[in-house]
Amino acid sequence: MTEQTESRRQRATRRAGEFPPAPAPLPRPVPDSHTHLDITISEAGVPPRRTPAARASGSGAGGGPVADPVDAAADPRAAVDPIRAVVEAAAEAGVDRLVQVGVDVDSSRWGAEVAQRYPAVVATVALHPNEAPRLAELDEALRVVESLAGQDRVRGVGETGMDFFRTGEQGRAAQEVSFRAHIDIAKRYGRTLVVHDREAHADVLRILDDEGAPETVVMHCFSGDAEFARACVRRGYLLSFAGTVTFSSAAVLREAAAVTPLDHLLVETDAPYLTPVPHRGRPNASYLIPLTVRSLAATTGIDLDELCAGLSRTGERAFGPW
Repeated sequence: MTEQTESRRQRATRRAGEFPPAPAPLPRPVPDSHTHLDITISEAGVPPRRTPAARASGSGAGGGPVADPVDAAADPRAAVDPIRAVVEAAAEAGVDRLVQVGVDVDSSRWGAEVAQRYPAVVATVALHPNEAPRLAELDEALRVVESLAGQDRVRGVGETGMDFFRTGEQGRAAQEVSFRAHIDIAKRYGRTLVVHDREAHADVLRILDDEGAPETVVMHCFSGDAEFARACVRRGYLLSFAGTVTFSSAAVLREAAAVTPLDHLLVETDAPYLTPVPHRGRPNASYLIPLTVRSLAATTGIDLDELCAGLSRTGERAFGPW
């Protein structure tokens, strides 16, 4: 069966347990500003950890892989607590804080509850823009999002926004209604707004300008060019770069990253999607952030240690102390 004819479920089944080896850890800890723990665990299982020998020796500091993927079915961590397994694998790579992102009512409730139980995790709550047109009771779903937004461990509202890639003209009105409602919730509760923008740059800026943006806006998985990056930075928005910035076809994204000031930069996985090179096409998780951070260091010319420190500061500015 070819990739083109596989269903999403079939791809998930094929990829289960195929996490890449763990990269060398970062010199300073950074946060993963956008991940989906629920989808990662359900579709791919548990990522690898560095081997005990590698942890003891500190090997792999040059950036090479230092561990083989764990067989999730044989790993007792997976049976006992898969969330803890993902968090611990990330911490060993120098990713000590995770932002669990909601995309619908169920994942928002789940994320808010997980954030209460795991000190390394904070949550955001929202209806994904592609979810909004499918909901018969959009207002009721938005009320649930609002009911969660005031919780202490919920630090953001999103991912919300506009998506013209998967939703056609007929669904855009509902997306805009939902986006405007999320902006209002974020402002009323003092939460960071996490924006999903796919092929909708002008409309996203138009709506944010119309409504008046919250104090902190994160452009999740930034996908624009340098001109759009400058427009976002002028508005004070933070730009979060995912593994896509490492793709050979992503010269435009690297140009955007190069013009983004350090205090406007964030890094994310969007796990289990957008796995960075050289492991594109395999499952992603927070422990792979070092690959994207090192790519950003090369692109921006910022010293790796300085970049990590800046990403950490900006992560706390956006989502507060963990």
